[in-house]
Amino acid sequence: MEQHALHNDVEEPGDTSTVALMAPSLHGTPLMLSALLDVLFPPSCIACARVLPGPGAFFCETCDTAVERLPPGCCRTCAEPGAFPGASCPRCRAHPPPFSRAWAPFAHEGPVARAIHRFKYEDHPELAAPLAQLLADEARSFLSRAPTRVVALPLHTRRYRSRKYDQAQLLAGSLAKSLGRQAPVGWLTRTRETQRQVGLTEAERSDNVADAFTASPDVTGHEVLLLDDVFTTGATARAAATALHEAGATRVEVLTLARAFTLT
Repeated sequence: MEQHALHNDVEEPGDTSTVALMAPSLHGTPLMLSALLDVLFPPSCIACARVLPGPGAFFCETCDTAVERLPPGCCRTCAEPGAFPGASCPRCRAHPPPFSRAWAPFAHEGPVARAIHRFKYEDHPELAAPLAQLLADEARSFLSRAPTRVVALPLHTRRYRSRKYDQAQLLAGSLAKSLGRQAPVGWLTRTRETQRQVGLTEAERSDNVADAFTASPDVTGHEVLLLDDVFTTGATARAAATALHEAGATRVEVLTLARAFTLT
């Protein structure tokens, strides 16, 4: 009888007391789950993996003090650090790039370089979300005038199979999500496998990626924000931007997490 009475109390039409009592519990569930996850998987420094005192930070205190941001004095087109006549570096003056502008918030040094290496080569695809949020925070001014279609500088299929994920595509998807923009997949494809650019001369880098990309006709009439992790000499970005323009893109800009110093 007591069970029956309790059942009737719960099911009584129009009785909202139970819903009212349950509501706080239901609304609190995501917060409780988030707190539990923080206990089981505490936030850690994206560079050294040291456990952080709480959410909201990207780096531990030691790494944060060592982060090196891109200096204000740099090439207005490719963001090569340095003071140049007319604010244009020798590379851009001699060979104007097919993109309108390129920028990165950080120098490719110290903790940022370590975070990118962990993300790219040490099987940490989960770093895409914090790195994308870091990029969104640091590149707010650049992004306010940048194209809204975010296109990753993709891996070749063979390298993708080896790595099991495309770090640039994960970064592009996470950045687009945080900004409420689109990250179309398939707009740019690496159709020719290339060797890693590390250790190559500037001329060798250009030859290595020449005609390595093909863009989809879907880019026709669109402005594109090309996204990658590191900008060095810009050879890869130039090759990709050329392919996008050949397919009909009206403007290409480039954003990366970090910029290497190559002329100083």
